[in-house]
Order: sequence, then C-alpha cells, then structure tokens
Amino acid sequence: MFDSLRKKFSVWLKKPIKTKEKPTKKSKEKQTGEIRKKGKKTEKKIETREIETPLELKQEAELQEKNVELEIKEEDEEEVKIEEKTEEIKEQTAKEKKKFKFWSFGKKEEKKIQDLKEDIEKESEKEVKIEEKLDAEVKEEKENFFSKLIKKIKSSELTQKAFDEIFQELEITLLENNTALQVVDKIKSSLSTDLVGKDIKRDKIESTVIASLKNSILSVLIEPPNLIEQIKSKTGLFVILFFGINGSGKTTSVAKLAYLLKQQNISVVLAAGDTFRAAAIDQLEAHANKIKVPIIKSNYGADPASVAFDAIKYANQHKIKCVLIDTAGRMYTKSNLMKEMEKIVRISKPDLKIFVGESITGNDVISQSQTFNDTIGIDGSILTKSDIDEKGGAILSVSYVTKKPIYYLGVGQSYSDLKPFTKSEVLKNLGL
Repeated sequence: MFDSLRKKFSVWLKKPIKTKEKPTKKSKEKQTGEIRKKGKKTEKKIETREIETPLELKQEAELQEKNVELEIKEEDEEEVKIEEKTEEIKEQTAKEKKKFKFWSFGKKEEKKIQDLKEDIEKESEKEVKIEEKLDAEVKEEKENFFSKLIKKIKSSELTQKAFDEIFQELEITLLENNTALQVVDKIKSSLSTDLVGKDIKRDKIESTVIASLKNSILSVLIEPPNLIEQIKSKTGLFVILFFGINGSGKTTSVAKLAYLLKQQNISVVLAAGDTFRAAAIDQLEAHANKIKVPIIKSNYGADPASVAFDAIKYANQHKIKCVLIDTAGRMYTKSNLMKEMEKIVRISKPDLKIFVGESITGNDVISQSQTFNDTIGIDGSILTKSDIDEKGGAILSVSYVTKKPIYYLGVGQSYSDLKPFTKSEVLKNLGL
C-alpha cells in the first residue's frame, strides 16, 4: 500500500526541480548592449592593429548584429522550452494532487511531506499488525482438538478445566455428526481419565493422546461374534428374525445375508412375514429366485407369525440349516405393532433378533434401535446405506445405546455388499 506514493515522495525529496529565471526585456537589451560594446572594443582593438575601409567596417557591423539577433533568438527558444517544462511539471503536480488528494508545493511543503511520510509509516505498521493478526487467526483455525490438546500437555500438566475447554471442539464435532450425547460423554470421560493430571513424558505425549482417543472410541463399540461360525456351531436349526421401520432396507438385507450364507455353504430358506406392505412378498420372492433359495409365503393380510411357523416347519422337514424371517416395517412409536412383533418372537423363538436401520438417519436410527431393544430385546444390528453416511455418528452410537453389537454394514446395492462390522475398520475410517 502506498508504494507508488512512497516512491514519488522519495524522488521529489531527493531531486527537487529548479526552474530557470525568465530573461526580461531589459536584460535582453543589456545583453545586446554588452555584446555591441564588446564588438566596439573589438573594433577599436582591430583599429589599433589594422586600418580597415568603411565598407569592411559596415560589413563587420552587420555580421555582428546578425550574430546578436541569432543569440537572442536562441535564448527566446530556450525560454519557451523552460516555460513548457514548467507547465508540464505543474500539470503533473496537479494530477498527483487529484489522485492522492495531495497538496501543491509551497513554502511549508517540507513539513507537509514529513507529516505524510510519518502517516505512511504508521499505516504500514498498522497493515503489518493486521496481517500478523490474520496469520494468527488462520493458524488458530488450523489447530484442531488434537493439536491443541498436545500443545497444552507439552506446556503444563493438563487440568480438568483446561481439558473441558479443549474438549468442547471435539464435543461439537461429534454432536454435529449425529453421535448420541451419552456416547460423547463416554468418550470425554475415557479421555479425561487417561490424560488429566497425568505425568506424561514429552516424547510420548502424541502417542499417548492418540492411544487414549482410540481407547475412548473403542470403549463405545462392541465387537460382534462371527455370525457364520455362530450358525455352524449350533446343532440343528438357526432362526434369525429381522425387524425395523418402513424403508430401512430390511428386505434387501435379508436377501444379502441369504446370499452370504449360501456362499458359505449354509442352506437357507426365506419367510415372507411382511404380509402388510403391498408388493413386499413379490419383492422378497424376486430376491429368492435370483439367489436361488426357497421361500415360504402366504396371502397379503395373513398372520405373519403363521408364516414364520410354516417356514420353520419347512426347514426342519428339508434339513435346512437357517431360516431368515422378514417382517413388516413398523413405526417404533406404535404400541400395537410392537405387540404384534412380540407374538412373532414368541412363536418363532429366534436365535437372533436383528434390528435393521439406516445409518444416514442419524439420531433417528439411534432412537429406533433403543426403542426396539427396550420392547423385544434385540441381539444385534445391521446398518444400511453406510457407504453414503458421511457423518458416521450412528455407527458409533447404536452399539453403545443398545449394548448390542453391529453385525453388518450395508455398503451398496449388490448382494455381496454386506460388510462385516469390526472395531479396527472404524478406527481406520476415522484415520486412527
């Protein structure tokens, strides 16, 4: 800022412009007289040296007069150039005055220039301070919860008050990403226990903080058992009951698991227990035909508990290892529908009760899983559409609020897009 102005002042101060005094008419006459006098002296001097004829004297006088006129003409031209230069300087000064709102040169110019220089220096200092402040703010923004925590521990022993202040950033981040409040509190408590008031060696601060953060996240997750081994290890029939709200991807998840079991050489039969939703039976039957597994179905409006009973009977008769029972989607806030689910549970006596929910619904899926667990007691969960869940808070929360593991994550549309849930995969996705 003000670079061009500063340069101009420098030029003005170091190279002041001087104007030549304009010759007056009297000075011209004086100069002409001097030249003529000089000519007469020359003539006189010549006369003492050599006698010239009148004609020669006249010619010499005319020559001297022409020389004088020529010198006067050259001086006039020089005056014109000086005047033009002066006007040019005045115009330039006027332009600068208009551009920078500066004053014209005068007797007090030196003081004004000095004052302006001081103003420029103050403005420059102000700019530097603003830039330093902005740099500090940018640097502060770049510092995240992790770097702030390490910096604080390096400077002094971490107090509970300092930890609470630093943790606020992580707390807000977790809540914004659909993490349940009780999960946030658990992570905070775990971190606080590991770090507050601890004497940590300077060369181990970073690794200690990372390890503590990992442990705090792992503390809210439950590693699920291997479902394939669980099914194979049981003697006789293994029954899995699926439930959740409408549109959660429940029927598709049933088909995906059936495909997975078949790939593991586990025989399976599907039970179309959703006798309420239009086309639900047709949808499951289409899946059964594609993956080539049998399906037990009834008419729309039939008792879903009876469909489950028939499927179990069919499996026992045909020595099929696993029965997967689909049910109608129901809102977890409807008590009568939840009671109907209790009847299905009582008749089918499932080995596993699996809640299916969409991870992208965030806090809503957490409430759903908690209500279903309180009503019928779930054994685990499958979270669908996890591949498009950018926040991931539901994955951290469902296990903790239900105290039951997440078995699988739905990560796509094909039958093979059912990914086993593991704690290590969560840490990897979190960059830990």
